[in-house]
Amino acid sequence: MSNNRNAVGGNPDGGDALSGSPEGEDAVTGNADGGDAAGGLAALLHRWRSDLAAWAIPEHITAAVTDSPWVLPRAVFARRADRLSAAPAGPSFERAFAALEPSGSVLDVGSGAGAASLPLLPRCTTLTAVDSEPDMLDLLAQRAAGSGVPLRLIAGRWPDVAAEAGVADVVTCHHVTYNAPDIEPFLAALTAAARRIVVVEMTAAHPLAMLNLLWLRFHGLVRPDGPTADDLLAILAALGVSADARRWQRPGGRDYESFAELVDVTRRRLCLPPDRAGEVAEALAGLGVEPDQPTELASSGRDVVTMWWPGQA
Repeated sequence: MSNNRNAVGGNPDGGDALSGSPEGEDAVTGNADGGDAAGGLAALLHRWRSDLAAWAIPEHITAAVTDSPWVLPRAVFARRADRLSAAPAGPSFERAFAALEPSGSVLDVGSGAGAASLPLLPRCTTLTAVDSEPDMLDLLAQRAAGSGVPLRLIAGRWPDVAAEAGVADVVTCHHVTYNAPDIEPFLAALTAAARRIVVVEMTAAHPLAMLNLLWLRFHGLVRPDGPTADDLLAILAALGVSADARRWQRPGGRDYESFAELVDVTRRRLCLPPDRAGEVAEALAGLGVEPDQPTELASSGRDVVTMWWPGQA
């Protein structure tokens, strides 16, 4: 995740935006019953935090390797931003772009290289990008250069830097929520920062769940499968936020220059040493990954949920 890529439950889609057209698009109920008392909300928040904590990798596994399992090559984020800037589409883009009529300011939370916000530049009067990693902000700045849109870069975690970021007409936040265990203040700060609309995009299920079979194969470890986008919608409802949502299929795109690069990233995610790369390659091929189309197993062809609600700034 772009906002906290090295944290427990790290999101391989950090800073990513939609990857294509809203094929297979279906409505999702955004008014799940979160309970009519504070206890209902408290239970939902506790489950969200507990589910994310369950993604922690046992210490004996991480201690056996030197590579971090939570980090993606920066080039992956850059390629996604370039691809989506060249052909913006999908419900997340459409909702944010429509809200920028008339043109207005954008705040991109967990921006990564700009896959969510760069497609909005034609209607953007100013862009504020927040990310915990300065090198990701550098990638965004390189891609926004020449657009003529004033750019502010804020290095820090949301909502810690919310006051510095200020308010904007449209607030985007793509593929960051699974790395926010304290989700209530995270969501509240998004709402408070938006004048017109908040647009959140996330995979329907935790993106790393696609690697669960490989964890079982290589480590005999049963991994969790929560939380989900439905859980977040329930939390929003319990908070009294009237959120709409849309579920859609995100087509895969080529994020890696080679199959070898994908194998190496997957190996590191699975906390395996370099000498087991051949086994990882064999496992990926067995799961249907095509060597001539090295698309990330954890993100390709996944159900994505776009949710949006009015801002309160």
